[in-house]
Amino acid sequence: MNDFDFLAGRWDVASRRLVKPLTGSDEWDEFSGQSVATRHFDGAASFDEVAFPAKGFKGLTVRVYNPETRQWSIYWASSTRGVLDTAPMVGAFEGGRGEFYGEETCDDRRVPCRFVWTVIGPDTARWEQAFSADGGKTWETNWIMDLTRA
Repeated sequence: MNDFDFLAGRWDVASRRLVKPLTGSDEWDEFSGQSVATRHFDGAASFDEVAFPAKGFKGLTVRVYNPETRQWSIYWASSTRGVLDTAPMVGAFEGGRGEFYGEETCDDRRVPCRFVWTVIGPDTARWEQAFSADGGKTWETNWIMDLTRA
Protein backbone atom coordinates (compact mmCIF):
# COMPACT_ATOMS: atom_id res chain seq x y z
CA MET A 1 0.00 0.00 0.00
CA ASN A 2 3.00 2.31 0.07
CA ASP A 3 3.62 2.27 -3.68
CA PHE A 4 3.18 6.04 -4.06
CA ASP A 5 5.31 7.01 -1.04
CA PHE A 6 8.12 7.90 -3.47
CA LEU A 7 5.98 10.74 -4.81
CA ALA A 8 5.69 12.67 -1.53
CA GLY A 9 7.40 16.04 -1.80
CA ARG A 10 8.01 18.79 -4.34
CA TRP A 11 8.82 18.08 -7.97
CA ASP A 12 9.81 19.92 -11.13
CA VAL A 13 7.86 18.51 -14.04
CA ALA A 14 8.93 18.44 -17.70
CA SER A 15 5.92 17.58 -19.88
CA ARG A 16 5.54 16.53 -23.48
CA ARG A 17 1.99 16.19 -24.75
CA LEU A 18 0.94 14.99 -28.19
CA VAL A 19 -1.02 17.83 -29.82
CA LYS A 20 -3.50 15.58 -31.67
CA PRO A 21 -3.73 12.10 -30.14
CA LEU A 22 -4.93 9.15 -32.23
CA THR A 23 -4.53 11.02 -35.52
CA GLY A 24 -1.09 9.80 -36.58
CA SER A 25 0.42 13.17 -35.69
CA ASP A 26 3.89 13.37 -34.21
CA GLU A 27 3.69 17.02 -33.13
CA TRP A 28 4.50 17.43 -29.43
CA ASP A 29 3.93 20.39 -27.13
CA GLU A 30 6.55 20.78 -24.38
CA PHE A 31 5.97 22.70 -21.16
CA SER A 32 7.10 22.73 -17.54
CA GLY A 33 5.33 22.59 -14.24
CA GLN A 34 5.66 22.05 -10.51
CA SER A 35 4.00 19.42 -8.37
CA VAL A 36 3.49 18.93 -4.64
CA ALA A 37 2.46 15.46 -3.41
CA THR A 38 1.46 14.22 0.03
CA ARG A 39 0.77 10.80 1.50
CA HIS A 40 -2.22 9.94 3.68
CA PHE A 41 -3.76 6.93 5.51
CA ASP A 42 -0.25 5.68 6.37
CA GLY A 43 0.55 5.38 2.65
CA ALA A 44 -2.79 3.97 1.45
CA ALA A 45 -3.71 7.31 -0.14
CA SER A 46 -1.79 9.90 -2.12
CA PHE A 47 -2.70 13.41 -3.26
CA ASP A 48 -0.89 15.78 -5.56
CA GLU A 49 -1.45 19.12 -7.21
CA VAL A 50 0.43 20.03 -10.36
CA ALA A 51 0.60 23.54 -11.86
CA PHE A 52 1.41 24.32 -15.49
CA PRO A 53 1.80 28.13 -15.48
CA ALA A 54 2.56 28.43 -19.21
CA LYS A 55 -0.64 26.52 -20.00
CA GLY A 56 -2.76 28.34 -17.43
CA PHE A 57 -4.15 25.31 -15.63
CA LYS A 58 -3.67 23.11 -12.60
CA GLY A 59 -4.57 19.51 -11.96
CA LEU A 60 -4.97 17.34 -8.94
CA THR A 61 -4.81 13.62 -8.44
CA VAL A 62 -6.28 11.51 -5.65
CA ARG A 63 -5.05 7.92 -5.32
CA VAL A 64 -6.62 5.40 -2.95
CA TYR A 65 -5.39 1.86 -2.25
CA ASN A 66 -7.86 -1.03 -1.85
CA PRO A 67 -6.25 -3.67 0.41
CA GLU A 68 -8.73 -6.36 -0.68
CA THR A 69 -7.91 -6.11 -4.39
CA ARG A 70 -4.35 -4.80 -3.80
CA GLN A 71 -5.04 -2.18 -6.45
CA TRP A 72 -5.02 1.59 -6.64
CA SER A 73 -7.83 3.78 -7.96
CA ILE A 74 -6.63 7.06 -9.43
CA TYR A 75 -8.94 10.07 -9.83
CA TRP A 76 -8.11 13.30 -11.71
CA ALA A 77 -9.50 16.83 -11.77
CA SER A 78 -8.40 19.83 -13.80
CA SER A 79 -8.94 23.52 -13.11
CA THR A 80 -10.07 23.90 -16.73
CA ARG A 81 -13.04 21.54 -16.29
CA GLY A 82 -13.74 21.90 -12.57
CA VAL A 83 -14.97 18.29 -12.37
CA LEU A 84 -13.54 15.28 -10.53
CA ASP A 85 -13.39 12.27 -12.86
CA THR A 86 -15.28 9.60 -10.97
CA ALA A 87 -14.31 6.78 -13.35
CA PRO A 88 -10.88 5.88 -11.95
CA MET A 89 -7.81 4.45 -13.53
CA VAL A 90 -7.22 1.15 -11.70
CA GLY A 91 -4.08 -0.93 -11.38
CA ALA A 92 -1.05 -1.88 -9.34
CA PHE A 93 2.71 -1.69 -9.05
CA GLU A 94 5.09 -4.52 -9.67
CA GLY A 95 8.54 -3.48 -8.57
CA GLY A 96 9.16 0.11 -9.56
CA ARG A 97 6.57 0.12 -12.35
CA GLY A 98 2.83 0.65 -12.05
CA GLU A 99 0.20 0.13 -14.75
CA PHE A 100 -3.30 1.55 -14.47
CA TYR A 101 -6.20 1.20 -16.90
CA GLY A 102 -9.49 2.97 -17.51
CA GLU A 103 -11.08 5.26 -20.06
CA GLU A 104 -10.50 8.85 -21.06
CA THR A 105 -12.19 11.25 -23.46
CA CYS A 106 -10.47 11.97 -26.78
CA ASP A 107 -12.27 14.06 -29.39
CA ASP A 108 -15.60 13.67 -27.59
CA ARG A 109 -15.43 9.86 -27.44
CA ARG A 110 -14.39 7.50 -24.67
CA VAL A 111 -11.26 5.49 -25.44
CA PRO A 112 -9.18 2.99 -23.45
CA CYS A 113 -6.46 4.73 -21.47
CA ARG A 114 -3.33 3.49 -19.72
CA PHE A 115 -1.11 5.21 -17.16
CA VAL A 116 2.40 3.94 -16.52
CA TRP A 117 4.36 5.13 -13.49
CA THR A 118 8.07 4.35 -13.42
CA VAL A 119 10.18 5.00 -10.32
CA ILE A 120 13.62 5.66 -11.76
CA GLY A 121 15.31 6.60 -8.47
CA PRO A 122 14.65 8.47 -5.22
CA ASP A 123 14.63 11.82 -7.03
CA THR A 124 13.39 10.85 -10.50
CA ALA A 125 10.15 9.38 -11.80
CA ARG A 126 8.14 9.25 -15.02
CA TRP A 127 4.41 9.20 -15.73
CA GLU A 128 3.04 8.31 -19.16
CA GLN A 129 -0.48 8.36 -20.53
CA ALA A 130 -1.46 6.37 -23.62
CA PHE A 131 -4.69 5.96 -25.57
CA SER A 132 -5.81 3.01 -27.67
CA ALA A 133 -7.88 3.16 -30.84
CA ASP A 134 -8.22 -0.64 -31.07
CA GLY A 135 -9.62 -1.65 -27.70
CA GLY A 136 -6.25 -1.93 -25.94
CA LYS A 137 -4.33 -4.05 -28.46
CA THR A 138 -1.91 -1.20 -29.20
CA TRP A 139 -1.17 2.02 -27.34
CA GLU A 140 -0.15 5.51 -28.44
CA THR A 141 1.66 7.45 -25.72
CA ASN A 142 0.28 11.00 -25.73
CA TRP A 143 1.58 12.60 -22.55
CA ILE A 144 4.89 12.11 -20.73
CA MET A 145 5.85 13.84 -17.50
CA ASP A 146 9.42 13.50 -16.26
CA LEU A 147 9.61 14.41 -12.59
CA THR A 148 12.75 15.57 -10.80
CA ARG A 149 12.70 16.25 -7.07
CA ALA A 150 12.85 20.00 -6.42
